[in-house]
Formats: sequence, structure tokens, C-alpha cells
Amino acid sequence: MLIRQVQSVDIRPTTTAHLAQTMSLLELSALELQEKIEAELSTNPALELIEGRFCPTCQRPLIDTLHCPICSRPKTLSNEEPIVFISPREQITSYASWEDDQRISFEETSVECEELPTYVLRQIASELEEADREIAAHILTSLDKDGLLRTPLIEIALYHHVPLSRVEKVQKIIQYADPLGVGSSDPRQALLVQLDVLAQTRAIPPLAKRAIEEGWELLLHHQYAELARNLGVAVTKIKEIATFIGKNLNPYPARANWGEIHQPTAPYREAYYTPDILISLLNGDENAPLVVEIVFPMSGKLRVNPLFREGLREAPAEKLEQWQTVLERATLLVKCIQQRNHAIVRLMQVLVKRQRDFILKGDAYLSPLTRASLAQELEVHESTISRAVSAKTVQLPSGKIIPLAKFFDRSLHIRTELQAIIANESQPLTDMELVEMLRARGYQVARRTVAKYRAMEGILPAHVRSKMRNQKLTLPIV
Repeated sequence: MLIRQVQSVDIRPTTTAHLAQTMSLLELSALELQEKIEAELSTNPALELIEGRFCPTCQRPLIDTLHCPICSRPKTLSNEEPIVFISPREQITSYASWEDDQRISFEETSVECEELPTYVLRQIASELEEADREIAAHILTSLDKDGLLRTPLIEIALYHHVPLSRVEKVQKIIQYADPLGVGSSDPRQALLVQLDVLAQTRAIPPLAKRAIEEGWELLLHHQYAELARNLGVAVTKIKEIATFIGKNLNPYPARANWGEIHQPTAPYREAYYTPDILISLLNGDENAPLVVEIVFPMSGKLRVNPLFREGLREAPAEKLEQWQTVLERATLLVKCIQQRNHAIVRLMQVLVKRQRDFILKGDAYLSPLTRASLAQELEVHESTISRAVSAKTVQLPSGKIIPLAKFFDRSLHIRTELQAIIANESQPLTDMELVEMLRARGYQVARRTVAKYRAMEGILPAHVRSKMRNQKLTLPIV
């Protein structure tokens, strides 16, 4: 027993520190990682950067080649399997250096940035009475990082001197915006909203609603047997419900880039993306494998200084502990960077294979994919996927730069189809008519969902489009 106690004290802090640092590095962009490394190099004498060009993965020197000939070698002849490797790039081809005929629009390369309250308010503005907009703004600016409203509704009602029922009405409108469940008072309420919308287009497991309403805490802590007894069903039924919830619902709506859509229409125009990942076609052949370069922002070899390690043996007694801490910090950083790179390589190998058509053909070909399903496939926690995706950008073979999170936009292909239908309408179609047309094309969506997607794309309601069209027709010809 004594040995076990000593091992627990000695090993657990190191493991925790390793995991925590790996997770923190994983969510950094290439530029942020460079700043982190440079800061450590300037303060940690046990860390050094050897000048030259080296492969970040295998550490081979790269004398006459841009990429490592070993790590960038195709693993298979199949064009379905992408070639994924870490690239020691210090410079990325900029927008200004492209030829005129290769340039894409400013909007496609500018940083897209919109706060969650603005994003949600833009969707629901047409549904709110003018007097309720202040209440909506109060709710939205009070959301926590998970998109939940921890402020009691009664406090908001007292602040605005309105009945509680009026605040509840505004909250309900917000909850049915994207991401679904945003503005809910707790995770259970967010799940119930999502379940309600999902039930409009597909079958849901029996008792799923009761399980969430009466046994959310038991589900959360995997106490399936107790919940099964409470509901009077077999444990297997509860496990089916838990699996369904894990794959289709999100108790924290604002996590992981707010949910399924984060594509604001107005770009933030003060900076350009520097892509963290570059995707291209091998030899420019559309039938060839995709080549995925994950940018490591420094070309030198980062390592623990061997002279510092040797000098530790002769360290003064009063400095020994301090020097050991410095050495451990340097060792940990090098290991965690390698772990970060490995995690992103694994992610991109699966993601690019799944989304090949989207990468080559455009938005309409995006395959619906969730972070949870990808986490299950890679056998990691969903938060690991969210961190790996966070703050990363991808340059597609077309030269367009997009957030990596766009690969998980489960409604993009439907919204693209919706845009095409409206662009070709002979007369303005109502939301219900749009629902029928989408269903005829294989997209099962509810009318409320169509209204939400239409708002996301900045498309006005049918009666407004009709009015604008009539005004154009009656304008005198000058």
C-alpha cells in the first residue's frame, strides 16, 4: 500500500501537467505557437533552437528539399488517403503574391469575426417586438461561455419592470435560434429544446424526453441502472438514449465554435488569415491524393540544451531545485509540442478523407460531421477535437482560406441548396414551400429550421422579397 501511495504522489502531477500543457498547445494557431516557443526560448536556458531546416516530426535535416521526403511520402497508392505531414514553413504565400487571374475576393481571405450575442440577435430580430429587443439583448449579453443563461429570469423581469412571462417568451425565441438551446437556463433545458426540434424531422428514442427531464444528473454520471429502475425500462434502453444524446445533442450550445453554424455574413476586415493548414492536390491532378501540410512555424530544431543537462550535475546546492524545474519545463514543452503535432495529423487524416468532395467541389458537397462522432472514431475526448479545431484556418486548393470549424458545419450543404432554390425562384417562395422543395431534394427540415437558415444567409422573408420585387418592377425607366 505504501508503494502505491508514493507512486500516486510522484506520477500524477507530472501526467496532469503533461496533459494540461498538451491541451493548451493544441488549441493554439501556428502564429500563437510561434509566440509561445519564442517566449520560452527567451526565458528558459534549458531550451534551445538549432538553426537550419529540420523536419518537425522525424528531425531529419532538410538541405535541398522543402518537405521531408520520408514524412511526406504517400503511405498508399489510393487517392482516397490524403498525404498528411508537418511542414517547417516560416512563410506562407500571401494574397498579394498571387497572379491576378488566381486572386479570390477580399471577403474570402479576411477574418470572419462575430460575437455570439450579435450572431443570435441577427437571427431573431424579425421575430421580436421592438419593445422586447432590450430584453433579448440583456439575455444575450448575460450568457456564459457555454451559451447558458445563469441569471434568473425573475431578475431580468424586475430590471425591465415587465412580467416574468414576457421574459420567458423572449428566452424561448432565443433558444430556437442557432446554436439550438442557446440562452437556456441549464444544460437540461438546452437538450429539451434540441430534442423538440430534432423530433420534427426524425424519430427519437422513446422516453428520451422523460430521461432528460427526470434523470439528467443520472445520465450525466452514467448511472444508467438507477435511471432504468426509475423509468421502469431495461438498462439497454437507457444506454440507447445516452448514445443518441451523445451523437445528436449538445448540453453546452456555445462550446466548440457555437454549434453547427458560425458563418457571419459581414467579415471583419482588419487582418488576413495566415493558414495553419494548406491543402493541395498532388501534382495538380484531381484524381490524385490530397496533400495536407500542417504548418509548424519554425524551421529549426527545438530541443533541450545538452550542455544545460550536463551542467546540472555540477549545480550549486542552492540552485539545484531551480535548475531541475527549468529543465523539466523545457523537456515538457518539447514533448507536448510533439504530442500536439501528432494529434493534429491524426485529425486531418480522417477529416480530409471524409470531406474530400467539399474540399474540391465546394459547400454543397460538405458531409454532415460532428466533433463527437469524430472523437469517437479517433478514441479521444470531444474536447480534444474542439481544441484541435479551435483558432485554426485551412487554405483549400482553390486558394480560399476558411476556418477549420467549417468542416463541421452540418447545415452548410442544406443552406447552399436553399440559396440555389431562392436564386432561381420565379416568384418568392414561402418557408413552407421551401420546406417541400428541400424535402423533394432529400433534405428533411422543419419550417422553423428553414427560417433560421434563411436568416443565416441574409435572405429576407417571402413577403418582403415580393414587395421589393414589385417596387423594382414599378420603378420608372430613366
